[in-house]
Amino acid sequence: MRLLKYSDPDYQKVLDRLVNRSDVDFQAQDQTVRDIIERVKREGDAALVALTNQFDQTDYQVEDLRVTQEEIQQAYDTIKLEELEALKLAADNIGRYHQKQVQHSWEYKEGEVYLGQMIRPLATVGVYVPGGKASYPSSVLMNAVPARVAGVKRVVMVSPTPRREVSPHCLVAADIAGVDEIYKIGGAQAVAALALGTETVPRVDKIVGPGNIYVALAKRLVFGLVDIDMIAGPSEILVLADDSARADFIAADLLSQAEHDEDAVPILVTPSEALAEATREELNRQKAGLSRESIVNASLENKCLLIVTRTLDEAVDLANRLAPEHLELAVENPHELVKRIDNAGAIFLGHFTPEAIGDYLAGPNHVLPTSGTARFSSPLGVYDFIKRTSLISYSKEELDRAAHACCTLAEMENLEAHSKAVKVRIS
Repeated sequence: MRLLKYSDPDYQKVLDRLVNRSDVDFQAQDQTVRDIIERVKREGDAALVALTNQFDQTDYQVEDLRVTQEEIQQAYDTIKLEELEALKLAADNIGRYHQKQVQHSWEYKEGEVYLGQMIRPLATVGVYVPGGKASYPSSVLMNAVPARVAGVKRVVMVSPTPRREVSPHCLVAADIAGVDEIYKIGGAQAVAALALGTETVPRVDKIVGPGNIYVALAKRLVFGLVDIDMIAGPSEILVLADDSARADFIAADLLSQAEHDEDAVPILVTPSEALAEATREELNRQKAGLSRESIVNASLENKCLLIVTRTLDEAVDLANRLAPEHLELAVENPHELVKRIDNAGAIFLGHFTPEAIGDYLAGPNHVLPTSGTARFSSPLGVYDFIKRTSLISYSKEELDRAAHACCTLAEMENLEAHSKAVKVRIS
């Protein structure tokens, strides 16, 4: 981890690199993923079975791909009661929060002109849930519950099961969230199956959920055949702190991001050099003995920055430039400071609001824009699972009144048939 101070000669250069961190090189994996998608398109279920057995070290047949009701019941029997209660509480909080996002159709009339917007849910959504380095039942809830709140009719989940290891927590979370079908497939082949459809896996309208670089590239390549949520980069947190903050709290939150994977980006921005130094000491102390210490060490070594600015105002400006996925305001007056934040996926206000509470339980979605895309993107929500259709109706009298202007505009663009389509109705 590096302590970067405003007086360092490469201060601005390092910050510029950080702002432009969204560059992703897909070239090494591009052809591999294209080949997988083409194979699934050509061979369907046979490709899914072969690729799943190859990459996940399984021995599945086609009939093994779909999770059975018996397997779901077995998952309920496996997990602890306190785990079940926590999953239900999280699902309830997520549902109540996302219920506030529900949109409704609307209409209005101006004379004999009727205009409106019709809101309809997507018919089928595919949820991708990672299954490699850890089990992510929270990801199941965050993706599936808003889809159900939006009114999606069919929710299909895919998740890899390396060496036939199925996460009982993910199966229970899926059942609680109302997932209709679950398939034991992952990687680019799972994305291809959802986008194209096979004999067993249905084609969906949209694919949501995080994954590795192969999943991200596959989602990018099938976009257009289906919709996708986003191309997710490494997880990141920026803690913006003043002298009122505690170094042990900050270090704990930075480590909570560092343990995601080796490319996770933990950042502290503060005008207090003393706080930055104390945080570095706490990071070294707290990381010892963590179960994912090797991953944490890689993230801290390669991605962690403790940035000392001249002033708090400069720290706020930097936070807006970086547009982080998670932004913690560890300051004395967070509710005042938040008014100056323009770009962030989710904002955590105050010393007792760790980012982890948002990851699991608070209710807002933890699927957030990464790599600076919070400049123009938003968290996953109910609005991602609906489509909006415009409604237009004119009476003959209103068309007569509007005809001249409409025909003038059409003729400005040299689209004669457009103009005639209006004139034929008023002649």
